[in-house]
Amino acid sequence: MLMNVPETVVTDALRGMAAAHPELTVDVESRVVVRRDAPVAGKVGIVSGGGSGHEPLHAGFVGPGMLSAACAGEVFTSPVPDQMVRAAAAVDSGEGVLFVVKNYTGDVLNFDMAAELAEEEGIRVEKVLVNDDVAVTDSLYTAGRRGTGATLFVEKIAGAAAEEGAPLERVAEVARRVNGAARSFGVALSACSTPAKGSPTFELPPGELELGVGIHGEPGRERRAMMTAREIADYTVDVILEDLRPTGPVLALVNGMGATPLLELYGFNAEVQRVLTERGVAVARTLVGNYVTSLDMAGCSVTLCQADEELLRWWDAPVQTAALRWGR
Repeated sequence: MLMNVPETVVTDALRGMAAAHPELTVDVESRVVVRRDAPVAGKVGIVSGGGSGHEPLHAGFVGPGMLSAACAGEVFTSPVPDQMVRAAAAVDSGEGVLFVVKNYTGDVLNFDMAAELAEEEGIRVEKVLVNDDVAVTDSLYTAGRRGTGATLFVEKIAGAAAEEGAPLERVAEVARRVNGAARSFGVALSACSTPAKGSPTFELPPGELELGVGIHGEPGRERRAMMTAREIADYTVDVILEDLRPTGPVLALVNGMGATPLLELYGFNAEVQRVLTERGVAVARTLVGNYVTSLDMAGCSVTLCQADEELLRWWDAPVQTAALRWGR
């Protein structure tokens, strides 16, 4: 792996991020990344975070039009409440702070505790849980569905609403609405390797894939012999549509797990678009790339979110972050 030692891989990455993005304030010691102009007067702050290894989620989405701050934990390990409280204090303008929390046990417990501590310090907090993964009901890391690709949709759309000056309760309602309208499903073509272990975190024999994998390598629904992109798209989209049943156009995210090149992702997107067309689902916007990753896992995920005109307007609104930027 391209690193010094496993013990410093997260802090080294944050030091590099600080050097590359002067528009961010990066507290390497506390592992908190904040947009440099925070707190913004009259604006709700939005804070998220999670274990490292999923980059650019979450620090790569800090900036105007999206997150106000993000907290980085150790690899695949939740950040701690002190980080979250520090982030909330850094971005609170008096309008309150929204915590965006992926549904993993450690994240949920620590953000709950952080919300209590922040409120003791006079910061109003709302929390939104992201639980969009339709692959399994419970997993090694969760009670209920896992939070995956819809996190990007929640952070972008709620971020745009906050940028417009919407109050805290409204921003939280928008975030919950997006989560409720989104579903995801992931596929692993290879296992990921954590820096500490240096070897695959689970066994996936050559010539097989895991359908419904989680972003930490958690097992999915089943293993099968390798399938073509066309076959994977048919399976993945159908599983999502069985649960989502959209009645209008959707936002589509075709996401790489970290080691799948854009050549393959764009080819896979062509198949996803084909299936959606065949199923009578209109696609309003599409985003393709590595956005919610699992270290060096080869594979992909699909997230669909039913979007009305208001959600599309917020999706199209300007955003300027390290990993997502348009309209400015």
